[in-house]
Amino acid sequence: MNFTAYSRDRTPSEFAHPESSRFFFLGPVSDKNDEEGRKRDRKGLKYLHSARILHRDIKPGNLLVNSNCVLKICDFGLARVAEPDQNVHMTQEVVTQYYRAPEILMGARHYTAAVDVWSVGCIFGELLRRRILFQAQSPVQQLELITELLGSPTLEEMRYACEGAKSHMLRRAQKPPSLATLYNLSSQATHEAVHLLCQMLVFDPDKRITVVDALAHPYLDEGRLRYHSCMCTCCYTTSAGLRQYRVDFEPSAAHPFDDLWERKLTSVQQVKEEMHKFIAEQLNTSRVPLCINPQSAAFKSFAR
Repeated sequence: MNFTAYSRDRTPSEFAHPESSRFFFLGPVSDKNDEEGRKRDRKGLKYLHSARILHRDIKPGNLLVNSNCVLKICDFGLARVAEPDQNVHMTQEVVTQYYRAPEILMGARHYTAAVDVWSVGCIFGELLRRRILFQAQSPVQQLELITELLGSPTLEEMRYACEGAKSHMLRRAQKPPSLATLYNLSSQATHEAVHLLCQMLVFDPDKRITVVDALAHPYLDEGRLRYHSCMCTCCYTTSAGLRQYRVDFEPSAAHPFDDLWERKLTSVQQVKEEMHKFIAEQLNTSRVPLCINPQSAAFKSFAR
């Protein structure tokens, strides 16, 4: 195929508006809906982390919800493969400030998938509170809000921070933790909800709960059962009316993501050829069919 005539590439996908994620934030939404949304967010993140992918920009605007209330993670513009070598410096200009982990705020040169868990914790608190949990005008103020809740960190908890950030924190008056205030976020802030939230919002990234352990938390049990009883596509009901559940409700990636192929692409032409090759390969695989609405206002321009 001749790709030289292509001036731009379009990839049609299922419609899921980013603003629809506000469904989880506006009005008196039930704890059951919140629980299901949070569970699906972590389910997607478990798959990414098992593939050694760090998203690095988890926030409500990057969580899409379709008409069936199925939540999907989008915008991988800041994503990267996890770096096992702690001596390798990683960029600090990642994650929208309100959802940025304290180690990044304090200038850590290396970080792990725990930064995504912190972001999910911020969203969890936001769902309970119905407004942003840590909303500051600058990174320094962001850190102040975090310490007001978690208390002043110890030197051990700041071991990944740069020297300037450590000095700044040590000059500040010591603050005690005030985690009990999380029970005042809303009527949905039950003991189990607050317990899970406290495990995600931990200053020390090495002590922060992993996505796998978060999914095993009792708080998510009811939402998992409800989702797989009637909403999921991975389980099915037999002709006899018996529900057949899959063995692993939150599957992991078959193997770690390898970005070697991406680093070999040195021109736009190569990217186009690889995209066409990938799309052609998908035609023979089992995929969820793309549903196109001919009545949509955008259909005419799409058809052209």
